[in-house]
Amino acid sequence: MRYPPADREPVTDLLHGQRVPDPYRWLEDPGGHRTRAWLAAQDELWRAHAGGLTSRAWFRERCAALADTGDVEAPVWRGDRRFHTRRAPGREHPVLHTALGAGPERALLDPGTLDPTGLTTLDAWHPDPTGRLLAYQTSTGGTEEAELRVLDVATGAVVDGPIDRCRYSPVAWLPDGAGFYYVRATGPDGARRVHLHRFGAPADADPVVFTAGDDPAVGYGLGISHDGRWLAVSASPGTAPRNDVWLADLAYGDPAVPRFRPVLRGRDARAVPLVGHDGRMLVVTDLDAPRVRLCVADPADPARWTELLPEDPAAVLADVALLDGPEPGRPVLLVARLRDAAGELAVHDAATGERLADVPLPGRGTVGALSTRPGGGHEAWFTYTDVATPPTVWRYDARTGETTPWAAPPGHLTVPPVRTRQAVAVSADGTPVRMTVIDRPGDHGPRPTILYGYGGFGMPLVPSYAADALAWVEAGGVLAIAHLRGGGEDGLHSHRAGTLDRKQDVFDDFLAAARALVDDGWTTPDRLAVWGESNGGLLVGAAVTQRPDLFAAAVCVAPLLDMVRYERSGMGAAWREEYGTVTDPAQFACLYGYSPYHRVRPGTDYPAVLFATFGGDTRVDPLHARKTCAAMQWATAGTRPVLLRHEERVGHGARSAARGLDLAADLLAFAAAHTGLRAGPAPAGGPPGPVAERTAPGQRFSG
Repeated sequence: MRYPPADREPVTDLLHGQRVPDPYRWLEDPGGHRTRAWLAAQDELWRAHAGGLTSRAWFRERCAALADTGDVEAPVWRGDRRFHTRRAPGREHPVLHTALGAGPERALLDPGTLDPTGLTTLDAWHPDPTGRLLAYQTSTGGTEEAELRVLDVATGAVVDGPIDRCRYSPVAWLPDGAGFYYVRATGPDGARRVHLHRFGAPADADPVVFTAGDDPAVGYGLGISHDGRWLAVSASPGTAPRNDVWLADLAYGDPAVPRFRPVLRGRDARAVPLVGHDGRMLVVTDLDAPRVRLCVADPADPARWTELLPEDPAAVLADVALLDGPEPGRPVLLVARLRDAAGELAVHDAATGERLADVPLPGRGTVGALSTRPGGGHEAWFTYTDVATPPTVWRYDARTGETTPWAAPPGHLTVPPVRTRQAVAVSADGTPVRMTVIDRPGDHGPRPTILYGYGGFGMPLVPSYAADALAWVEAGGVLAIAHLRGGGEDGLHSHRAGTLDRKQDVFDDFLAAARALVDDGWTTPDRLAVWGESNGGLLVGAAVTQRPDLFAAAVCVAPLLDMVRYERSGMGAAWREEYGTVTDPAQFACLYGYSPYHRVRPGTDYPAVLFATFGGDTRVDPLHARKTCAAMQWATAGTRPVLLRHEERVGHGARSAARGLDLAADLLAFAAAHTGLRAGPAPAGGPPGPVAERTAPGQRFSG
């Protein structure tokens, strides 16, 4: 394959006595004429290759059909009014609907109406306590740089805003709907602060009510009790697994000058407080409990806690809902946990913490956030999903103990049969690595396989419905999901075991999973693809540069790859708690040691690699993929292609349904072509099976 020319320049940094070459630094400039010309040539090369991927059309058709269920979310209640999003089959974006009680629902906010181009997304929405007003945030082109507006729910008219620099801001409404607390980047260098906005007032005059300093990496959380009396504010340094939390009593004094008292401060832990209808403050925390426990306190003395639900040694506490209406007979807690990477629900006595009952679920899947009526009651709503079940809303009734379907996705389809099994690999230091392996019932022997992983930021990989994953399995492929250190499947200890100087352990876990898939007969190296996105793209980059012989193909989506300079672009400065900083000599040595861009070696037979980047990505700058793609194209000694798929006006995760289908089809077809899986029309008597397909010698999966 003839790759576009890319100058290797003699650029070298001297960091802590180490010479660090960076021959493709010129590709960091997206507007430079050389970068634009190089990107155009890469796009032409990708399109030529994509045109020969014979399974591309089939994958798009199957992904479209399997994704045509639509979407529905659990309701959010304010008074007698409910709000929830629903995406009808064939629609580009979810639409926010509202209804009074059990009455008919109506569309309230439709991104397709706001912007017929499909480039505007509804990023967040927050109704006021009465359900009369709605604060909502939208962004365009995938940038996630949101503007906040206020809408009159009865008329649909915008009555306040826009307020800019409100990227994914939490919103805490005052009880009378006269204003709200929110987070806006108004400090030096974009540092965020908590402001109070009075309805109709100019945003630039909104007073700052809380700040934890001028570090732009600090993120804030907000919460307010149903009666509007207690305001909670949390501050966390970037993505660090710790925060400081304060509580203010708004019953006294000016809401613009709240008097905060510490709930948790200066501890290597996290806490989320909630003042319930019974006047107690519930505190969900991993302080002295890496799998999380529940404590209670008097909000007037918020730093003095009493344990109510101790840590479960084998499950991570994920969510708690208080059902304290008069109907149940006694207040209870509905508690969601994650056990062995699958969700469970249990009922506990709200006063003693005693476990009273388990709540039956449809299967081994994932339980979404618990939703209740703010005024109290016996009901809770949540979504449930697994690998073969689109997210469906269920209702739990504390009076009867029954769980019943409340809302199903609006589309109808037949899901292909799948088989899910558990496997275990052993990492380099002896740590067991769990895998979830999904394939087609009745298939046996080595087959084209995709190994997927993430391993970072405490994010667990849990069972969920994904059209692209089902399409791969339906075509006869195997999908293996590795549960790695750095993720959140086993709580805080598991997360921290894969951060900073322990990041290599995550890569070792992933490589061990790949070797186990081969050793256990699931696949062979010439039929194994590795796939990751964002932090998972770093995982893929590390795996391919450390063990290129182990894989036939790699799909690397929106990846971090230059770990020496990752802090300088996108949201990298907020991720120092996860990866470290090059300003520290020891952390620099770790970062440079595994940085995929710097580990590319000439004369190596690399797998077929497809980098996918997005021009609107404000989290991970596409420069990472550009530089590493150029380096790998220069270095590879094999004939398998190294390609770049770039898309403008799309962000890190926000994209229209049509663009998402195009991306999934391209990535799946690439993986299929280079692992020997051919997907096409079903042969008589059964679904399509693995057939040899090779090119000239030579992808959050969305779920």
